[in-house]
Amino acid sequence: MNKTTYILYRLVSMAPTLLGVIVLIFFLSRSIQGDPARMMAGDAADPQVLEQLRREFQLDRPLPVQLVAYLGNLAQGNLGISFTTKRPVLESLLERFPATLELTLASLAFSFLGAVPLGVISAVQRNRPIDQVVRVISVGGVSMPVFWSGLMLIWLMYLKLDWLPGAGRLGIYTDPPPQITGMYTADSLLSGDWATFKESVLHLLMPAFILGYGYMATLARLIRSSMLEVLGQDYVRTARAKGLGERAIVLRHGLRNALLPVTTMAGLAFAALLGGAVLTETIFAWPGIGKYVVDAALYLDYPVIMGFTLLIAIVYMVVNLIVDLLYSWLNPQIS
Repeated sequence: MNKTTYILYRLVSMAPTLLGVIVLIFFLSRSIQGDPARMMAGDAADPQVLEQLRREFQLDRPLPVQLVAYLGNLAQGNLGISFTTKRPVLESLLERFPATLELTLASLAFSFLGAVPLGVISAVQRNRPIDQVVRVISVGGVSMPVFWSGLMLIWLMYLKLDWLPGAGRLGIYTDPPPQITGMYTADSLLSGDWATFKESVLHLLMPAFILGYGYMATLARLIRSSMLEVLGQDYVRTARAKGLGERAIVLRHGLRNALLPVTTMAGLAFAALLGGAVLTETIFAWPGIGKYVVDAALYLDYPVIMGFTLLIAIVYMVVNLIVDLLYSWLNPQIS
């Protein structure tokens, strides 16, 4: 099977998986106790108003009928209308997606820039003091919940030291840059607005750190384990016996081969960061899709919940495909 055929096969095989995800989330979301119509209209709403809302959003129909109607709309690229905002869900997701993508890319960059040197140093300095320090950093990143570390960082960096802004993508008196990509750092850089670029970077630092810290810790431990395994191989001992420098051994023989299992983790980390930004965006008032779905879930806004889940499922599948293709590039022996 050549590469083109393989890619087409994988893309086609996504369809039944997505269908299963849609059906599962459809029934799970509707199993939550509550009435979306009453959420929209309020507890004191007239029964006739409630019935009108249920008819308007087809909530009075049997669940199988609602599912068939949803699948029919989905086939036409229609994710439905939000109960709370009365706007198309697809339009709202596309509007907020650049903010989440910007946060995700910044978090992933922080994770890699921190994890690679920490993992390599920890492996080379195994069981030495620096290795113990890296272990403490890793355990802290894995064990500290995002909602606690995020609030503590805001308390320290914003309230106490006043070094970084507390919430949002820009200050309340700063206009967004001309929209090119939707990511403020990129748009301000492309338009040459250095003041806005600096402000957008400062607003991005804390949420990117909090979101990426846990994955940095996990990646660092994985790189350490992979490096230790690679550095114990026969070809590494042979390279040392030939007099090759330790730096060349670590970087040329060790790190490149150790990055192969990390590629899978990095790809999944991107998808996980994209979908896992819910708490971070809520804490830092970051107007992305994570905060959007949290606000929607409070009102049982089914179309938004379905649209968000579908988007994240597609991202996971596409990232998995890209990771599999990267495998063959990093190691040509893998077909």
